[in-house]
Amino acid sequence: MSAGRQTLRNRLMSAFVVFTLVTAGLFGGYAVIFMYATEDEFFGNLLRQEATLQQEHRQRHGEWAVPREPFMRVYAAGETLPDGLDALLAAEPRRGEAGGLEGRHYHLRRLDAADAKAWLVAEVSQQLVVRPMRDQVLGWLAWSALLLVALALVAGLLLARRITAPLSRLVARIDGSNAQQLPQDLAQGFANDEIGTLAQALQALARRIHDALAREREFTRDASHELRTPLAVIRSAAERIDSEPALSTQGRRHLTHLQQSVLQLQQTMDTLLVLARAESAPVPAARIAMLPVLERVIVEQAALLDGKNVDVRVEVGANATTTIPVAVAHILLSNLIGNAFAHTQAGSVTIDIDGARLRIVNRGIAAPAATDCFEPYAKREGSAGFGLGLDIVRRLGERCGLDLRITFDADEASASFRLDGSPDAPGTNVDTSGE
Repeated sequence: MSAGRQTLRNRLMSAFVVFTLVTAGLFGGYAVIFMYATEDEFFGNLLRQEATLQQEHRQRHGEWAVPREPFMRVYAAGETLPDGLDALLAAEPRRGEAGGLEGRHYHLRRLDAADAKAWLVAEVSQQLVVRPMRDQVLGWLAWSALLLVALALVAGLLLARRITAPLSRLVARIDGSNAQQLPQDLAQGFANDEIGTLAQALQALARRIHDALAREREFTRDASHELRTPLAVIRSAAERIDSEPALSTQGRRHLTHLQQSVLQLQQTMDTLLVLARAESAPVPAARIAMLPVLERVIVEQAALLDGKNVDVRVEVGANATTTIPVAVAHILLSNLIGNAFAHTQAGSVTIDIDGARLRIVNRGIAAPAATDCFEPYAKREGSAGFGLGLDIVRRLGERCGLDLRITFDADEASASFRLDGSPDAPGTNVDTSGE
């Protein structure tokens, strides 16, 4: 598992933490609001009770009484209120609470009598309960939130482990298996829930894949046996006919075409069998010499140069080696060199080593009209093949990590690949820019 991947366990724990923080924040905010609202309601009730007494006293005695609470005072409407409250009330007549200077705090209530207007003012800075303990309350809320987050982490971890444990067991059963050894007991030991349903679906898929691979192996085995035998018979019969001295020139030409077709069919069959049999191309333990494989392919493809003015140059030393398997190297070279020989009518074909790459350059060929030469059944005008050769080469190159490159210039084509395969090599690259 990569370090940057966000696992299901981490997402569950994060969800628990976020939910806890949001819940703690909401309830903490509600608690603070409730405290302030309760305190304000307490002072509001005191002012309402005192205002009722003041108005009754005014009606009986014609004057305002001295408030019962020492922190309350009655100010006549024309009298200057403390801390500039007169200006504030002139702007907001319905104001019921205001802050003053030097930390003082006021609650206010308007007194309306038939013959006078006044304000009942309570300076409550010494009677406040919430403000002095506000920092302490916020500290308690913060520590409570941290405790809840810790509990949420523990609960999230336990729940995440319980939820992801079946998934981890399912991954462990699948991880490390290959197409040839797919597990057949994926659904065993899982509860009848979503994960159990997933395991059953994967098990059914594994069985279908196993059956498909079994049919593929049977087809590969049967094709290898049933096709090689008639091809060997045809090739042997063609060789015996070729030894007949009385064979006409036209017949010998047809026989040559027959031999070339048999050879091409045998190479195509070998290529398809290599692609079908292996999940990845095998790499030999020891390096192999490149020149013998190259010479064999040139001899096999030489018939494609009959009647052409093409100069073939091989500039590969006897000490050139490769880690590509012999069968794969033969298939690659047969397709690339065969294409070079087939599509070069007059010019030259040069095979050399460029750094750590084997390169095949044929001069005297026009660039293709499109860059999809690796697509199946894509072939050049006048080609006698089926357009599958370069697609097979591409798949082999990608499987072995050969970094296959093909470039086209005005009258030149170049194909090259790495002599040492690498799993990190880039994919196939086709360039027709002419640069």
